[in-house]
Amino acid sequence: MYKSIRPGQVWLDTNGKRIQAHGGSIITVGDTFYWYGENKEKTVSRTGIWHYGVRMYKSKDLYNWEDLGLVLPPVLDDKESPLHPEQYMDRPHILYCKKTSKFVLWMKIMGKKDDMQFQTVATADAITGPYKIVKILKPLGMSCGDFDLVVEPTDGKAYYYFERVHSELVCADLNEDYTDVTGYYSTHFPRTNPPFVREAPAYFRRGRMHYLFTSGTTGYFPNQSEVAISWGYHGPWKLLGDPHPKDAEHTSFRSQITSVFKHPGKKNLYIALADRWLTDLPNKLPDIDRAFDEGFAPGADKDAWARLIALNKFTAQNTSLADYVWLPVRFDGEMAYLDWHEEWKIEDYK
Repeated sequence: MYKSIRPGQVWLDTNGKRIQAHGGSIITVGDTFYWYGENKEKTVSRTGIWHYGVRMYKSKDLYNWEDLGLVLPPVLDDKESPLHPEQYMDRPHILYCKKTSKFVLWMKIMGKKDDMQFQTVATADAITGPYKIVKILKPLGMSCGDFDLVVEPTDGKAYYYFERVHSELVCADLNEDYTDVTGYYSTHFPRTNPPFVREAPAYFRRGRMHYLFTSGTTGYFPNQSEVAISWGYHGPWKLLGDPHPKDAEHTSFRSQITSVFKHPGKKNLYIALADRWLTDLPNKLPDIDRAFDEGFAPGADKDAWARLIALNKFTAQNTSLADYVWLPVRFDGEMAYLDWHEEWKIEDYK
């Protein structure tokens, strides 16, 4: 039995197996927490397997998680299916739609080419599934990368934040059943290229203020996060800087934030859920900030980005061993910070 959260350490379920819920989030139904994400148990080096379905766990205390199995299993006999293990399925996110009384699951599918990135949408009558694919789409006709979903609690209107691949972040309104976009959208954080383009948007709201954590684009290699605030879903967004100011490596404590969970029983406890994708990095990392500056300085050669990606040579990229870095969000005025804790407890927060 766990009695605390230990960021970056191996986390086992109640059966004694590694938890496999990467790039996902937590949803509360009644008095139960459900944690779901990419099942990476078979994603070892050079196998060609990227995922093995969407896995879900349940808990009463956020410490001890019971494996509920695959709520959306992989499709093994059709390589063209978005759920085939060799397809690059990422970041499942679930919303509950009061209008239809259905749970709606979105998944990013990253094709072999940038212009093939799209979304797959599935629905279910219960949080635990079974989920059935109802739509495959390319929202707004754009190549869509990492994303997050959010529902406005007062009127049930939903929004979809996603990276328009290698260019900007987009906020799009969802339709009434949360299975598609309406066509209305706004664009934010325009950047010329990776690694500066923002991905992995993680939205949360505190009072009237809207927040977004985002990361740079460096593959599985960790990078420096940014936090931004706004008075509305569509912005304008104000950048506040790095939420990990005490991280000397500028790698977000060697992790990438995937979502932020507001504890329903606590007044001011927001938990940033992050994946530590690479667990075999050396003790001393190269100066990634300097590499970015030199790689994109005026006159830099066209292979600069390829050299930056080569930083991943330090790892075999065995994401079946990826860990989790869950940290409480600390607020100072408008700013949201993430401080390192070797261990922390939910009970320490009011």
